[in-house]
Amino acid sequence: MHNFFTYFYIFSKNYYKYFLWRLILKENKISTKPNNQKSISSIVDSVKQYLHKIFYEDNPTDYDFTIGETTNSVVIDKSTTFPSSAENLELTNESLQCFDTSKDTVFQSLDVNLEYIKVRFNSMVNSDVIIREFTLNARGKQYRAFLVFIDGMINADMINNFILKPLMLKNTANSFDGSQNRVLSEVKTNNITVRKVKKFDILEYISTCLLPQNAVNKFTKFDDIIAGINAGNCALFLDTINFAFDIEVKGFSQRGLGNPENEIVIRGAQVGFTENLRTNTSLLRRYVNNENLIIESTNVGKISKTPCAVCYLKNVANSDLVAEVKYRINNLGVDYLISSGQLEQLIQDDDNSSIPQMVSTERPDRACNLLFVGRVVILVNGSPYALVAPAIFSDFLASSEDLNLKHQYSNFIRVLRIIAFVISLFLPGLYIAITNFHQEVIPTELLFAIVASRESVPFPILFEILVMEFSFELIREASIRVPSPIGPTIGIVGALILGQAAVEANVVSPILIIIVSITAICSFAVPDFSLGFHFRIMRFFYIILGAIAGFLGLAAGFCIHLIVLCNLKSFGVHFFEINMFQKTRTGNGTILAPTWKREDRPRFLKSKRPKVQDDISMKWRYNKK
Repeated sequence: MHNFFTYFYIFSKNYYKYFLWRLILKENKISTKPNNQKSISSIVDSVKQYLHKIFYEDNPTDYDFTIGETTNSVVIDKSTTFPSSAENLELTNESLQCFDTSKDTVFQSLDVNLEYIKVRFNSMVNSDVIIREFTLNARGKQYRAFLVFIDGMINADMINNFILKPLMLKNTANSFDGSQNRVLSEVKTNNITVRKVKKFDILEYISTCLLPQNAVNKFTKFDDIIAGINAGNCALFLDTINFAFDIEVKGFSQRGLGNPENEIVIRGAQVGFTENLRTNTSLLRRYVNNENLIIESTNVGKISKTPCAVCYLKNVANSDLVAEVKYRINNLGVDYLISSGQLEQLIQDDDNSSIPQMVSTERPDRACNLLFVGRVVILVNGSPYALVAPAIFSDFLASSEDLNLKHQYSNFIRVLRIIAFVISLFLPGLYIAITNFHQEVIPTELLFAIVASRESVPFPILFEILVMEFSFELIREASIRVPSPIGPTIGIVGALILGQAAVEANVVSPILIIIVSITAICSFAVPDFSLGFHFRIMRFFYIILGAIAGFLGLAAGFCIHLIVLCNLKSFGVHFFEINMFQKTRTGNGTILAPTWKREDRPRFLKSKRPKVQDDISMKWRYNKK
């Protein structure tokens, strides 16, 4: 009977396939003879159409949208520039996109300049781009002019009171006769007056007499002018003048100075970087308080043109290091740059390594401490984090508070951090290696307790620990992404309720809950966020190695890990610097020396000033009263 049903099932299955195939061929009038010339693709299309008729019902009222292929892709020919002559110009958005506009200069015709600005800013559709045409009065003469600015990024009172009023309204500065010349100097000798005069110049007169602004620049290239407008300035164009005035009138809203949220200290400055570049550079100026602090500005991104700043001490930082940092930043072929995190990935040495190769900090005091020893600080507009290059492993062991405490306190905390690093990286792998391969290293009583706790658990240890690690990572990620009031609740529910329920349901053993909890607590002791991510990823590799080969797998993995880290470089400096684990006089090692012994700067930086302080810094001890 069993064989009968088996043969019947095979026959019915094959007959169904044959029947379906014949039906498709009949429906589409396809012959099975060898002389048929239809391709296999037509048969496949026929099958699709037949199944579509059976299982899909077309509804002509359904709305369906599909993105079409790009038919007007922009290809810029850098060898072709926009014509400099104003004759027979056809200004359209498509025509400008086909030219390299980096060399376009201001025309003498105001109408052409106006049309060019309208096309570049798409003023017909951009509602926040304001173009204000007016007549300028200067020494009894009138000139056609217009202003360009972006609403919401400028201070309207500054434009009304300090630009439009002085230029448009008659006053004592622009109402006298235009034939008067400017007297530069006057000398009287023997009843003879000698005067040195200068003829009237409308451009100099506007910039020195009619524009009471603290920052007025003259630009001839449209790209420079448009970059200023996008940054919150306004541009003034005059008729018959082949350049424009870039006037600073920024007035957009920005976040004020606040406490650092991710690098909290007890003893230290309670102020952090903001999203405004000039605010961040002013914080560095206030802390450094020296004229040798150089802040070089550059733009990154072909479209966004994001302002960035390279900061260093001219009399301290190594010139080759500064040149390398500027070379990498100035040779980035990207369309946009939004944050310092993106810039870090674009200029770091090794893209394949998950370990951070630059220090990222939101504290200006820590950035200045690194500036003083010869590092280079990079700021990005729109990001409250500063990048510091180069970096070594001991930089990620340090907290911003270490230099503010006595060296005994700092060293105690650093030792705790090192122990936490080791536990968070190796503890789960050690547990699975010991329980699977090396039970002899466990005391007998503890071994009996572990066996008794796992007696009713149906899963292997590897599955248990991976489930718990993944669960904890999900809880941590969920507590970060949800709104702040709900975050602590998720942590409590996930850690207490779910953990207790898993133990009571005999899904995991109680000892494993303790292992995962200790690992999680130690992982929070890592001061650097990026280094903590690296340890979280590597922890899973060590778990797998411990499950495969026990102590041998952990030792082999650690050796490979150490070789990779030793081979890693950050701007020409080895990540595992040779003096990192020594108590040196540089103040940059794993163990800090007393403050009065930190006499030298780190040798790997090769700074211009090797010494930080005199051999005897506390001179008051030896000066006689």
